[in-house]
Amino acid sequence: MAPSKHINGVSAAIAALLLLLVACFHCVDAANYQQQFMAPQNAARARLRLKPLRWDPKLARYAQWWANQRRRDCALIHSNGPYGENLFWGSGKKWSPVQAANGWLSEARSYNYYSNSCTAQMCGHYTQIVWKNTQTIGCAQVTCNGGLGVLFACNYFPPGNFLGVRPY
Repeated sequence: MAPSKHINGVSAAIAALLLLLVACFHCVDAANYQQQFMAPQNAARARLRLKPLRWDPKLARYAQWWANQRRRDCALIHSNGPYGENLFWGSGKKWSPVQAANGWLSEARSYNYYSNSCTAQMCGHYTQIVWKNTQTIGCAQVTCNGGLGVLFACNYFPPGNFLGVRPY
């Protein structure tokens, strides 16, 4: 039997196992984070018999890039990029992706499918989520400077919300 190699008193096999466990925890955390954004949005899509959104790392990087641009002021200013985009801001630090997604989904009560219009309140975040042709999503969040709160951004592809077109 070959002698085992040691790294700082730990066998190479144990070190490899520890690295694998750390990687798995990171994967679980990343998957959980993605699901926090996607589960409520895909549940709304399922109620309308629409295909679920898939996570897209490219869209998540874009969302993170834009959220980082808004970190200093937490302003709800859209990036005007090539994707559909939902933004959510909450004061304080205790906001979750689920709360952001549910905030956008709460606009469903303001959307009238038959007239394809919003009542007095906004509903464009909701219609982006349930846009039939949208297939992928990527999201991010930042804690804003100076205690200004938390900003969430989700980007969607293909984008939705075309004037005069029903979302589904």
